[in-house]
Amino acid sequence: MKIIFLGTGTSQGIPVIGCTHEVCISKDTKDKRLRSSIAIVHDENTYIIDCGPDFRQQMLNQKITKISGLLFTHFHADHTAGLDDIRPFTQRYGSLPIFAKKDVIDSLKERFDYIFSTMNRYVGAPSLTINEIENKPFQIDSLVVMPIEIDHGGLKIFGFRFNKMAYITDAKMISEEGKRKLLNLDVLIVNALRIDRHPTHFNLEEALELVTEVQPKKTYLIHISHKLGFHEEVSKILPKNVFLAYDGLSLDI
Repeated sequence: MKIIFLGTGTSQGIPVIGCTHEVCISKDTKDKRLRSSIAIVHDENTYIIDCGPDFRQQMLNQKITKISGLLFTHFHADHTAGLDDIRPFTQRYGSLPIFAKKDVIDSLKERFDYIFSTMNRYVGAPSLTINEIENKPFQIDSLVVMPIEIDHGGLKIFGFRFNKMAYITDAKMISEEGKRKLLNLDVLIVNALRIDRHPTHFNLEEALELVTEVQPKKTYLIHISHKLGFHEEVSKILPKNVFLAYDGLSLDI
């Protein structure tokens, strides 16, 4: 299995529009972060987790020309707003499977009604195959996916475990049941928004507390804001086997 970090930033990305914070004007390319998303390459299939407003640029940056499905963690715009940009894929290869909770599907139907409409359908609309998922394992091709229920400041969202790797974004709290699903991991990917606490996201301290509890072999931090600090400087203070992810990073698991 191969993981490609398509984006590692929070909802506004880095740099934030019009921001003069020192991280936003950094010359280090690792301080430039598109909205958080990963690609999972398995058995020659490529699956994308979340489809935010930077989806088009992410596909171009990584030269991804075919995808086999989209998985959604939740319905917030920084994780769904790029859905229309799947059109080149569906025009070439036909209907694209999506996997999401009912509340996510309902939100997508409202925001992108022309995609889901069955009457007077717009000829250019992308075509989707909808797979409603619940808090139990499901399969995409030969890959078993285990959802992990996450609390995102009162909103119940999903993380996902794939074999020995788990992807968690926008977490503020994870139940004991959810933490048990994170045991015996080779790689944990988890959000760490900033240094100060936040009402709906882990800060760095909270992310590291989770790492201490579930003890993955390696951890990569994502959903990062400019308020966490410079990539190079923060990397120096992290515990052994905990790393800041960056856009374009690729892992073989």
